[in-house]
Order: sequence, then structure tokens, then C-alpha cells
Amino acid sequence: MTDNLTIARQFIQALPFSRALGMQLTDLGPGTATIRMPWDAHLVGDPATGVLHGGAISALMDTASGASVMSHPAAPVSTATLDLRIDYMRPASPGQTITARAECHHVTRSVAFVRVVAVDDDADRPVAVGTGAFTLDRPKGAAE
Repeated sequence: MTDNLTIARQFIQALPFSRALGMQLTDLGPGTATIRMPWDAHLVGDPATGVLHGGAISALMDTASGASVMSHPAAPVSTATLDLRIDYMRPASPGQTITARAECHHVTRSVAFVRVVAVDDDADRPVAVGTGAFTLDRPKGAAE
């Protein structure tokens, strides 16, 4: 039996952008994915505060969302972001790892819908929340 988590981790690490941001896939389930991004000074958006740049957090949330689509039982061959809305709730705490947890909660013939939350050490107060729509490219001959 193939270890899907290992394969998914290798895929995330093969993406130069994900690797540059230090992303690490920590959990993968049917339609769910969790990816963490350790705080790093080169990702800071405001040197005066040490707060991570919102673009780095957006990239983390987008990557986790795409991974949740790819792990969905509908088994798409590939996916791409159609729409991703992110609402920032508060600044990420300087020095803390950010974790994004995404769930692909609904799939149609050609579009998957995702919810994603990004947190730092204070998991009860999200840094950002998002919703997205992703394309589905299914294997030839797959049931739709």
C-alpha cells in the first residue's frame, strides 16, 4: 500500500515556492490537509513588529487548500485555484509557527470548495480564515 502522506510531503517539498517558505505537510486525510510554516525573519512583512507578511500566510493557506482537494476521495489528477478569499483576523504572533488546516467540504463535477483556517500558537484565535474554489481535473473515464 502506498503511503499517501509520504508522497504528498515529497510533492510539497518539490515545489520551489513551498520549499522557500519552509512549508511542511503534517497531516493528510480524505479531503483534509494540515501544513505548517515556521516563522522566519525573511518572511517578515514589517521589520518593526516582526509580523509575518500576509502574502506568505496566503500562500500557506492556498497550498493547504490545494492539498485538501488533491486528497479528496474524488481523486482529481490536478487542481488549480479559481478563487480564494482570505479574511485576516489579527496579526500572526512574531516568532511563532503558522499552521493552516484545510477541508475540501464539497465537490461538484468540475469544482471543489474548501474552508481553511490559519493559526499560530493561540489556536483559539485564528490569524486568518478563508474559503476557496478549485478546479478538478479528473482521470479519464472517472465517474463524475
